[in-house]
Parts: sequence; structure tokens; C-alpha cells
Amino acid sequence: MKRFPLSLAALGAALFLPLAAHAQALPDLGGRTVVVVTENAYPPLQFIDPKTGDAIGWEYDAIADMAKRLNFKVEIQNTSWDAMIQSVSDGQYDMGMTGITIRDDRKEKVDFSDAYMHSEMRMLVRDDEERFADEKQFAAEENLLIAAQPGTTPFYVSVYNILDGDEANPRIKLFETFGATVQALLAGDVDLVLTDGVAANGYVESSGGKLKVIGGPLGSEDFGFIFPKGSDLVAPINAAIAAMKEDGTLDALNKKWFLDYKLGQ
Repeated sequence: MKRFPLSLAALGAALFLPLAAHAQALPDLGGRTVVVVTENAYPPLQFIDPKTGDAIGWEYDAIADMAKRLNFKVEIQNTSWDAMIQSVSDGQYDMGMTGITIRDDRKEKVDFSDAYMHSEMRMLVRDDEERFADEKQFAAEENLLIAAQPGTTPFYVSVYNILDGDEANPRIKLFETFGATVQALLAGDVDLVLTDGVAANGYVESSGGKLKVIGGPLGSEDFGFIFPKGSDLVAPINAAIAAMKEDGTLDALNKKWFLDYKLGQ
């Protein structure tokens, strides 16, 4: 949504960029409270467990691990994607997480951590879709519609990589949340949703056979945590990411959330 696709090479879910990791003592944040904002609408990175009502996911596990390594307390707040970057930029929160694509234009408002995940964008469709098999065939059928959140990576890829470069193209139907785009797809109101492989795999798993992924990757991007400009948290979080890469923690999180966990089961 931020965001792009996530391709897990051998695992089929997420590839990580090489991160400079060195065995060394991590910073100690002295038990301070870090207010982290998220959306809880991007499985399996962060979402509400339909069974328990608890907020869970890859990013929740990652931030909990970082809190132990760096000695800080986590306070979670929620906001919409539309408000996420600006609210962090304004200093309302210490840190933001919701599969946010690292982009130069966003760096003008917030600081990013090092990339914790690399992803590739994929095409999510209904399981019975046979009218198109890739983005070129979709673009050629002028009656087909795509759903997206404004200001997100899927929106811009829809505009510039699939359609005609017109951000007001009526073939793009706008929704406030990613979950709403998927519901519109399931209801038959639109014909395509773009998302990274993380979310695509999660929604396919939880759809009970109603959704599938078609075509190849449409590009790639890196995910990072965001902070107010000049935040003193960036360096410690980067050190924790590097340590978690080096000791296999990130690989373990991949296995847990992309291979072992079945949404809705």
C-alpha cells in the first residue's frame, strides 16, 4: 500500500535483502515507551485474528522481539492508511508499521528503517476468472475494473503499469481500506486487486477457494518501518533488524507466518 508484492523464492513468500549484520551489543533504550501505530488490515503482517479478536501478525512478532533486544515497551495505536504517514510525520506516534514501501517521496516526510522485507506485486482475482491471465489482457478489456486505495503502491502500479497513466481513469475504483478492495472483488463489483505476495497469499488462504493469484510479478519494493524525521529510534531499530537477520529470527518469522499459519483456521 504502501506496498508491492512479496515473492518468497524457495519459501514462496518473502525474500530479504542482505543486511549488514555484525555481532555486537545492541543499544539499550532504558525501558522507554515507544508508541507504534498500525492499521491491522494487512495479513499476515498485521491483522485481527477472526477467532480471538486479537491483533497479531509478522510485524507484531517482530516489534515484540525488538522490544526485548533493545529494552523498550510497546504501546500500539491504530489509524487508517490515509492518515498513517502524515500522523507519524507530525510526531503523533514514534513509529509506524503496516507493510510501508520505502519510497523517495515518502522520505521527504518521514525517516525509514532499513528494509526488513522485499516484495513483488501480484494480481489477485476470483477463482473462476478466465477473461484475462495477465496485466496486458486485463488492460485490453475496457469493461474490466480494478480496486485500489488512493496513494498506495497498488494504485500507482494500476495507473502507470497496467492502464494509461491517467490517475482519474474510471476503471480504477477507490476504497478506503485494502480489505474493502478484496470484499469488492469477492462481490463481483471489481475484477482485479493488486497487492504484494504477502497479502495475496494470506487472502487466498483465507478465502476458502474463492480467490487466486494469476500472472507474474509486476515489480518489486522494500518494506520499512517509519519514524518522524530525525528520530533517535532509527539507528537502534536498524541494529535490531540486522541482528534478527543474522541470527535467523527473520527467517523464523517467515516460516511461521507464510508457511505454518493458515488464516481463519
